[in-house]
Amino acid sequence: MREFKVVVLGSGGVGKSALTVQFVSGMFMEKYDPTIEDFYRKEIEVDSAPCVLEILDTAGTEQFASMRDLYIKNGQGFVVVYSITSHQTFQDIKNMKEQIMRVKNTERVPILLVGNKVDLENQREVTTLEGMGLAQLWGCPFMEASARNKCNRKAKLLLLCYSLIVIKQLATALFLIVDQWPDAIA
Repeated sequence: MREFKVVVLGSGGVGKSALTVQFVSGMFMEKYDPTIEDFYRKEIEVDSAPCVLEILDTAGTEQFASMRDLYIKNGQGFVVVYSITSHQTFQDIKNMKEQIMRVKNTERVPILLVGNKVDLENQREVTTLEGMGLAQLWGCPFMEASARNKCNRKAKLLLLCYSLIVIKQLATALFLIVDQWPDAIA
């Protein structure tokens, strides 16, 4: 069975853990408990083939930023999350993208950009167009999501899509054009 290592990155408090737990278990984490590092495994099916998604949920606080290089080195694909309620978190992810490219020594790394907390529309600071523009600049897929709306079918679909998009990118990178991606998958 194929296994894919996906690293979830973003500033503290953007909802990385909530999105990951919602995806893996279907539950919403009401209480914010800053993550140092959590590891999850989920079996999914991609193009009728079973796969294991290994998800590393990382610390977003600066005190653990030094560990980020190791997470990035070991990751094959990345879900980069910001909160639509904080323009600062949107700015922070730009540095994370640069760090990914530096550590992987390539610009061709599978990334999904996620604007989280769309359930807090009245507190929005980052427009959908800003997220779409950044994703276009990065050449990666983009979506907005909300882990809180666990009964919202659209939110669940978005969470499933985030894994499938990253998996398909990884499958392409790992199995179809490996010779063109040596640094991204090392």
